[in-house]
Amino acid sequence: MSLKILHELEKVRGYGLFYAKNVDFKNYVDLKQVREFQTKFMDYKRNTDLKKSVQNTVKIGGGLLVGFVNGFFGGGGGMLCVPLLEYSGLDVKRAHATALVVILPICIVSSVVYIIGGYFDLKQVSCACLGVCIGAVIGAKLLDKITSSAVAIVFAALMIAVGVKSMIP
Repeated sequence: MSLKILHELEKVRGYGLFYAKNVDFKNYVDLKQVREFQTKFMDYKRNTDLKKSVQNTVKIGGGLLVGFVNGFFGGGGGMLCVPLLEYSGLDVKRAHATALVVILPICIVSSVVYIIGGYFDLKQVSCACLGVCIGAVIGAKLLDKITSSAVAIVFAALMIAVGVKSMIP
């Protein structure tokens, strides 16, 4: 029975039964069934609303964390962004591609703050920029050609390698 029909139910005089407007009188529904349906629907709606609230809180909190990490360390927000996007339901490849779009505004804002703060070396940026752009094109093309599990393994290995490297003076 649809919610629309429930809203259109009208009481039949003296019988304790309901019928739906514009529906044949043979389609009687017991009041107990209507109440059970309403209870189940409201429970489902409450659980769905709670689940969406938790997901939105995780997304906003995760976004704050990704922005903080990227701003504080000058990068690395994508390392957190990818698992958060996977948690929100994206497959591995989509999470990696989406993370790039999420990280772009963060990088721009962080870069402006670093430039204003005097932490910017134009020579170093000029040298690295060409390689980064070429590498980005190659990486984006390669993402299409390898499996999702290979992407996950390479990503995990890279995170471990960077973590180990950062601990070695």
